[in-house]
Amino acid sequence: MDKILNEFTGVIRRAVDDYNMIEEGDNIAVGVSGGKDSLLLLLALHHLQGYYPKHFDLEAITIELGFEGMDFTPVAELCRELDIPYTCLKTDIKEVVFDVRKEDNPCSLCAKMRRGALNDAIRQRGINKLALGHHFDDAVETFMLSLLFEGRLSCFRPVTYLDRSGVTQIRPMIYAGELKISNLAQELQLPVVENPCPQDKGSKRYEIKQLLKTMSAQYPDMKSKIFGAMQRLPLPGWETVDGRQPRGK
Repeated sequence: MDKILNEFTGVIRRAVDDYNMIEEGDNIAVGVSGGKDSLLLLLALHHLQGYYPKHFDLEAITIELGFEGMDFTPVAELCRELDIPYTCLKTDIKEVVFDVRKEDNPCSLCAKMRRGALNDAIRQRGINKLALGHHFDDAVETFMLSLLFEGRLSCFRPVTYLDRSGVTQIRPMIYAGELKISNLAQELQLPVVENPCPQDKGSKRYEIKQLLKTMSAQYPDMKSKIFGAMQRLPLPGWETVDGRQPRGK
């Protein structure tokens, strides 16, 4: 497994170094949804932990939303094999969002409640950094969502400090493309937990993903150019620690 992960972990380290995501003595939690992105991020950070010059501790946290059929037992087994502490917190988020509130825009409330549950878990464990599985394609999609639906140039930041919780969010996979992640997750046979959320393919983000997919068929380098434009602005928070222009996928 380590041999297969070498190249990918190199991509992760590049982002970590460019944005000084990891400091000596950090206690980092990976928010593991069960999807391919967060599982591969967990493996890559575990691999990086073995040789990175700055020591850091690593654990995994899952916020279980309450959908039937989502079994995180294989994720727990993977964490045991890697000797990574794992916590799976059961919540009633699905019931509140879909059954009680019956939200017209459930994604917004669901995300807010997930963040709240995750922040509570992090504070209880004395964790100072939260690693999220957002990748290259997520960054481009978020930028386009903001541009087309809000009329502004914006995207999440590679590193974000949260005042209320005192936790720093890091996104070490911003240089990794979704196709590479998918292929590697299959090659490693990661125990991906499928998301049964009814909004999974009915959101604005899914619309943007399909739009980009259609346009990329004619303009294959389009996403790389969008990402490059985000770097060259640069968007707030996208400046590297030494002033160099960030390097994309």
